[in-house]
Amino acid sequence: MERIRRFVDEAWSELKKVSWPTPAQTRNLTVLVFVVSIAVGLYITFFDLIFLRAIAFIPR
Repeated sequence: MERIRRFVDEAWSELKKVSWPTPAQTRNLTVLVFVVSIAVGLYITFFDLIFLRAIAFIPR
């Protein structure tokens, strides 16, 4: 039981050292993740459609 207590104390001590982002930074980074995810999704969709149409021209 003492090992668990020591682990929790050390974990709590390390968490106090963490530099947590401000709410504004969190919001900005969340928006950035959404924008980049949408951009990558559109990029993949665009090339997927191009490759699908290119493959459609290949005779069977």
